[in-house]
Amino acid sequence: MGATATILHADLDAFYASVEQLLDPSLRGRPIAVGGGVVLAASYEAKKFGVHGGMSGRKARELCPELRFVGGHFDEYQRLGEAAIKVIGDFTPLVERISIDEAFADVAGTEHLFGPPEAVARAIRSRVREELGLPISVGVARTKHLAKIASQVAKPDGLLVVDPVRELEFLHQLPVELMWGVGPVTKAELAAAGVTTIGQLAAMPGRSLEGIVGQAIGEKLGALAWNRDPRAIHTEHRARSVGAQSALGRKAAREEVYRPTLHYLADRVATRLRAKERSGRTVTARVRFADLRSVTRSTTLPAGISATTILAEIAEELVRAALRDHPGERIVSLLAISVSHLEPDAMLQLELPLGLADEKRRPGARLAAARRKADGAVDAIRRRFGREAVAYGTVAGLAHGVPEGFRELAEKEI
Repeated sequence: MGATATILHADLDAFYASVEQLLDPSLRGRPIAVGGGVVLAASYEAKKFGVHGGMSGRKARELCPELRFVGGHFDEYQRLGEAAIKVIGDFTPLVERISIDEAFADVAGTEHLFGPPEAVARAIRSRVREELGLPISVGVARTKHLAKIASQVAKPDGLLVVDPVRELEFLHQLPVELMWGVGPVTKAELAAAGVTTIGQLAAMPGRSLEGIVGQAIGEKLGALAWNRDPRAIHTEHRARSVGAQSALGRKAAREEVYRPTLHYLADRVATRLRAKERSGRTVTARVRFADLRSVTRSTTLPAGISATTILAEIAEELVRAALRDHPGERIVSLLAISVSHLEPDAMLQLELPLGLADEKRRPGARLAAARRKADGAVDAIRRRFGREAVAYGTVAGLAHGVPEGFRELAEKEI
């Protein structure tokens, strides 16, 4: 435990809602939600009534009759998020931004300039409040995992430094859902085994834990429960995969339901791949059922792809396979597509039409070239007139609860 707590995790509080309250002072102190049919973000005043992101607007109004819905100012979210990260960067060059509103930083070696880590955290919070008018919570610890947990415990608008001497005492009293990798499904699986705190998880024999959540997740959670997290701050982030997902609520697991959504997701993923002049060889599709259990299916191709229609067709096949393997599942609550094994686009070599089974998906085949040309035309129109100017016929008119601005912010590589 000799190491010093020098890792900071800074997280802007209720970011989207806080920005709206900053832009319109009449909203301050009032319960507000960004969105409409679906709550995209809620202020702390609204959260006190149980309102949270992803909730339907009708349910939110039932919980909080005084709730006021507001639209989103996406350019302001981007501007203020970047400004907050710049404040952190004034104290150390070791900053790892992980989303629009949160980042890690390592302040080791800066004490002679700015004082101990706690003083740096206080200075960051003070400057973000004074210069940007936004609340920000900061956790300070020896490891990234513990620093992130500390910032969650510090919310709203707080600061928490975890003393290395007492870090396990602090960590083991907390609920398991604060750990990275413990979502609703894993939380429920652990609760069924009588595990609700991180300390209880830490006390479990490795094989018992792996028997509940699987070997890979079990090993990771077991290490994190003892604060064994060797990850360093990475200032340059290169995506290993590109993905998108869409929550469906509770929809029948039928092709007319999932096919348009898969084509919509393929459009988002493939467009981002082409914008970065990259393609990927492995396609993964994830299906979440009504009980929040998820299954994935993937395939690896001989050559990388970035064509929207090809990606959509492959995703359809993967989802059909997943549903065939789970014939008892009648409801789908979420669909996701990701492409990995990314590589820079290479110069294509045209192929002769030999009648191969996978010919329409081979990048050098005539049909693939035609699809690539169509994608290029769509990309050009969107660059000039905006994303809403044109859509593929398979997704035209498809309604989504999350505005495009929010999706672009969430999917953008920071």
